[in-house]
Amino acid sequence: MTASNDPLLQPYRLKHLTLKNRIMSTAHEPAYSEAGMPTERYRLYHVEKAKGGIALTMTAGSASVSRDSPPAFGNLLAYRDEIVPHLKRLTDDCHEHGCAVMIQLTHLGRRTNWNKGDWLPVLAPSAIREPAHRHFPKEIEDWDIERIVADYASAAERMQAAGLDGIEFEAYGHLMDSFWSPATNRRDDAFGGSLENRMRFSDMVTEAVRKAVGPDFIVGIRMVADEDWDKGLSRQEGIEIARRFAASGKVDFLNIIRGHIEHDAALNNVIPIQGMAASPHLDFAGEVRAATKFPVFHAARIADVATARHAIAEGKLDMVGMTRAHIADPHIVRKIAEGREAEIRPCVGATYCLDRIYEGGEALCIHNAATSREALIPHELAKAVMPRKAVVIGAGPAGLEAARVLAERGHAVEVLEAMGEAGGQVNLLVRNPRRKEMVGIVDWRLAELERLGVPIHYNTYASAEDVLERNPDLVVVATGGIGQSPELEAGDDLVVSSWDILAGTTRPEASVLLFDDNGGHPGMSAAEVIANAGAELELVSPERFFAPEMGGMNHVPYAKVFAEKNVRVTINTRLLAVRRDGNGLVATLGSDFSDARTERRVAQVVVEHGTMANADLYLELKPLSRNRGAVDYGALVARRAPLPQLDQAATFDVIRIGDAIESRNIHAAVYDALRYCSLL
Repeated sequence: MTASNDPLLQPYRLKHLTLKNRIMSTAHEPAYSEAGMPTERYRLYHVEKAKGGIALTMTAGSASVSRDSPPAFGNLLAYRDEIVPHLKRLTDDCHEHGCAVMIQLTHLGRRTNWNKGDWLPVLAPSAIREPAHRHFPKEIEDWDIERIVADYASAAERMQAAGLDGIEFEAYGHLMDSFWSPATNRRDDAFGGSLENRMRFSDMVTEAVRKAVGPDFIVGIRMVADEDWDKGLSRQEGIEIARRFAASGKVDFLNIIRGHIEHDAALNNVIPIQGMAASPHLDFAGEVRAATKFPVFHAARIADVATARHAIAEGKLDMVGMTRAHIADPHIVRKIAEGREAEIRPCVGATYCLDRIYEGGEALCIHNAATSREALIPHELAKAVMPRKAVVIGAGPAGLEAARVLAERGHAVEVLEAMGEAGGQVNLLVRNPRRKEMVGIVDWRLAELERLGVPIHYNTYASAEDVLERNPDLVVVATGGIGQSPELEAGDDLVVSSWDILAGTTRPEASVLLFDDNGGHPGMSAAEVIANAGAELELVSPERFFAPEMGGMNHVPYAKVFAEKNVRVTINTRLLAVRRDGNGLVATLGSDFSDARTERRVAQVVVEHGTMANADLYLELKPLSRNRGAVDYGALVARRAPLPQLDQAATFDVIRIGDAIESRNIHAAVYDALRYCSLL
């Protein structure tokens, strides 16, 4: 297929605006803002996608129109005049690359909490609790409605003044659609009851906004057209709302959502993660397009180019959102146009990005560490001034990324791997069938190393002599870590590790106690495998809640299995000792809060305590190297040459990265590799 006939690369006319292709990034809040403003980091994140060829980038998810819509996710503050110059610069910079820019506006309604922002009362159509933020809103009053409608209009005027190409309203789980849904609107006045009454608030908003911005400015709505909820908005009423918007003359496109976001499990059905069906709502969005004969946009785990192309070619969508996919690779469109689809870095559905947002952090891609760090690290790497000969030890995520980055920069690279295959700990985590997509982190890098001509020597347990005989200028030690046990008073020899379970070298027994004080995916994945094997399982954690290193979206599939398999979860409890008793084991449990002890009789005790750095080779090479293993952290962070020259007689530098330093995660390993090797 050539660029000239690829459905994805065809332009699309939306009112007066010609979008140069059919791919967009839908609104989301990456939490890169500063005091509610889209400053440098926010701007460069969107500009990178514009450089990559995307037709439309939608900012904010969502920008708050009122003070009593406090930022729950690092939201932009559209009610402040000072946002205009920031958005104007972002928009102008994206326009230079032929990319249109819009913004999503909202009043969060009850989907926030009173202890954010200015600590103003949070409101909703009816005083019904919102579980996700544990909030009890007040019932909206007539004077609230009047001022919020006016706030929408003034916010839209600011966006128009900033030179944006358009706006969209957010209407799923927020104030606007809370009026539509029987689950959240129990009113008996002019804003409740009939569909006409329930739409009254959104009609007032669209009328006021259209009056403020005029007939030509593009206005759309990202709306739920079926809450998929027995007490919520039905498919029939949702599609009727879509029809009414389409016929109103007040909006220019519909961005379709299916599902509700009352709690984490429901949210995952709207925004699926790995192990769930891909593009589950695409056909429904196509049904809305057919019913309304109106421009329809949609995004919900459309992560691959083939599905996106199908969505456009079959007339299901007019614009296809590939939002998380562009967090993984902001240059998707350019690679399609250049016939380089195979080089697109895949979104593996890890949802590290969204989990971090919902836990109060910023969006980061699990295996593209340049995303959101565009001010410091380019997505496209420049060639090194002086090519070097580099040896990378280890072919896990850290080692593969190091080899890729060094090769892209023109260095001569080879990789030594002790095992018979690449992947490191990824090979363990994909033993959980639900997480098999994570292998894309490895497969993409192997394909890139093949393209770059980097050899990998498998079954090579490298010694210092093996490394030195290759006469390297640079050695990257990415030997990872090995599973370790927590310190116990007794019984270290009686426990098995989560690695043993995931690798399949140890089968779950009939009754299992799993102690996890690491709090991330390894222990949870082992628990899922154990539960699915039919064992009676108790999961014990010393934390206030289990798996604190993992966010709510990834929590959902584990919690589902635990509920279905009747897994017992015990928090605030620590494994102290294990002893043998006949054919079984007795685990002694204690607490950080009390001297009291209890016991559990089980057939097997499994532990998850992170990894111990596999640092022997590094320690051998360190005294032989020019930098003696030292790193100038100030220089590293400032993006200058980070390795001091402490022994001029030595012939090579050495660095170690990833779990070879300490127990961390995949993103940290990839970031280590990128930030070091892009400077060397």
